[in-house]
Amino acid sequence: MSAARPGARPLVGYALVLGAATCFIVNAGVARAAMRSDAVDPETLTTIRVTGSVPILAGWALLRDRSALRPPRGRMVAWLALMGVVGVALLQWTYFVAVDRLPLGIALLIEYLAPVLVALWARFVSREPVSGRLWPALGLSLAGLALVTQVWSGLDLDGMGVLAALGAAVCFAAYFLIGEHGISDRDPLHVALWSFVAAAVFLNLLWSPRVDGPLTASTGLGGHLDHVTVPLWVLLAWVVVLGSVVPFALSLFALRHLPATVVVVVAMVEPVGVTALGWAWFGEDLGAVQLVGATGVVAGIVLAQTARRTAPAPDALPVL
Repeated sequence: MSAARPGARPLVGYALVLGAATCFIVNAGVARAAMRSDAVDPETLTTIRVTGSVPILAGWALLRDRSALRPPRGRMVAWLALMGVVGVALLQWTYFVAVDRLPLGIALLIEYLAPVLVALWARFVSREPVSGRLWPALGLSLAGLALVTQVWSGLDLDGMGVLAALGAAVCFAAYFLIGEHGISDRDPLHVALWSFVAAAVFLNLLWSPRVDGPLTASTGLGGHLDHVTVPLWVLLAWVVVLGSVVPFALSLFALRHLPATVVVVVAMVEPVGVTALGWAWFGEDLGAVQLVGATGVVAGIVLAQTARRTAPAPDALPVL
C-alpha cells in the first residue's frame, strides 16, 4: 500500500486528505473549548476520545472487514500494545495538554517536528540512507522554532505546555516508527482498532475520568465564539466522531488514490491550519517574525518527511 492503487484518482485523494486535515484542525479548537469549560481535564478528554472511538471502529470493522475484529496474536500483541500506549494514549494526552496551555499554532508546530525526529532516527539509529535534505530540514525547523517561540525574550510561554508539545512530538515520532517497523504488513483498520483498544484499557486503568456537571450543560466555545453555546455532549461527541474516527477514515480512503508518502506530507497542512484557526477563533496573533518562523518550521517538516529513501508505512496515518 505504499503506492496508490490502479484506477486511482489523485484529486479525490487530495480532497480526502484535506478533509481529514480540516477535521483535525477544527478538533483542536473544539477540544480547547471542552477543556476550558472546566467540566473535563486533558486526562478525561483523552480517555473519552479514545474509549469512545473503540465501538465506532469495531462497528466499522463489522461492516467493512470482519477480519479486523480478530484479536492480535504473538508478537503483534506487544507491538499493538506499544502503539496504543505511546502512539495513541500518551500522544493524545500530551496533545491536549499542549493545545490547552499554548497558542494553538505554536503547540502544533512543536508537535509536528515529529518527521524531523523520525528522519534523525533513521539516519543515526537505523542507519538508513537519507538524502542531504535532512540537514536544511533540521536547520529550518530549529531556526523557525526559535523565531516562533522567540527564545531571545526568555521563552515567554507556558513551560508545561512546551514540555507537553515536545512530548507529543516524541510520541508522534514513535507512532510513525512503530507503524513502519512493527506493524507495516497489517491492515490499517486492524491496527487502529486494536491499538485504540490497548490505549483505552491503559487510560481507564491509569485515570478515573470524571465530568464535572451534566453532559447537557451549555458551554461557550471561547474566544470570538464565546457567545455561542452548545451542550457539553456535543463537544465530546465531536472530539470522538469528527475529531478522531472520521478523519482517520478519510485518510485511510485517501490511500486508494495517493501513495502513503503523499498522504502524510499533505496532512502536514495541519499546523498551518491550526495557526489560522487560533487567529480566527481565539484571537491568537503571531507577529511577523513568528510567521516567518512558522514558515521555516513547515518547510523543514516537509523536507524532513521527503528526506528518507524509504516510504512510511500506510498504517502510520495522523491520528490527531
